[in-house]
Amino acid sequence: MNVRRLIPTAALSCAALLGLTALTACGSGSAAADRKGGRLDVVASFYPLQFLTEQIGGDHVSVTGLTKPGVEPHDLEISAKQTAKLNDADAVVYLKGLQPAVDAAVKQADVKTKVDASTLTSMEKHGNEVGGHAAEHDHTAGEEDHADHGHSHSESGDDPHIWLDPVKYAEVAKGVGAALAKADPAHAADYRKNTDALVTKLGGLDKEYAAALKNTKAKVFITTHAAFGYLAERYGLTEEAINGLDPDSEPSPARIKDLQKMAKADGVTTVFYETLVSDKTAKTLASDASLKTDVLDPLEGITDKSKGTDYFSVMRSNLTALTTALGTK
Repeated sequence: MNVRRLIPTAALSCAALLGLTALTACGSGSAAADRKGGRLDVVASFYPLQFLTEQIGGDHVSVTGLTKPGVEPHDLEISAKQTAKLNDADAVVYLKGLQPAVDAAVKQADVKTKVDASTLTSMEKHGNEVGGHAAEHDHTAGEEDHADHGHSHSESGDDPHIWLDPVKYAEVAKGVGAALAKADPAHAADYRKNTDALVTKLGGLDKEYAAALKNTKAKVFITTHAAFGYLAERYGLTEEAINGLDPDSEPSPARIKDLQKMAKADGVTTVFYETLVSDKTAKTLASDASLKTDVLDPLEGITDKSKGTDYFSVMRSNLTALTTALGTK
């Protein structure tokens, strides 16, 4: 294990410094520390966790993302090179349940600090419809009851898309900040300071969303896959997904017919698709139901097609798209 600390005291034994028994392991860690300029070497599974770790770690961390821009995170396969990188890291930040290949690799990896974001906030089970008067939730602000529309609640499962809710993302940030401070106590004060700054910015984003979505004409929006359930619940909306939590699944003809009826009944104007998944089904549904299409980005990676350059700018682009589609009273 390589827990790289900058302690410029050659007299300390390598084993005592790192709490290891194998001097050979410590020797490789020292070499790696030299390569990284003494920074904590962190592997993040995909963009939202990479961004968060970089914001909190600042100059004290070197962050490597496992999911390259433009790759759909759910589909990621881990290469031998990435496995080696993971084994050589000081810490890994990942989200169990989102990327099976990453879960398997992390389980096998010899990494001292493993931070599972799913343990840092509450996770919920979501199906194709999220929000509204779904039985398992208490959110009642401004929703309409959709019981008469025959909405599908199939394909429910633990929803990993916690980063699209700024409040939950802030909870994850606090947990990651605490983990970095524990792994690298010499810079704990900076990690705490950076965490507080990020949490404050996320609080501001939450307020922007709450204010903009409070008095919309419509409360229902349609997406290609069920990525925006936590966001919908947070702000009194209902997400209706063409597919379930799996972006590659195919909807049934009955589901498409159901959505067409629902769109008319609930005043839906827009079908949202995303940049990393085919827009074919969304555009077909929109055409058949005479609806518009627009992008609602689940922020699983930043590419040239993204409407923004980082988490905050894309989230604000999403807010503009939502308010445009839902209208204001």
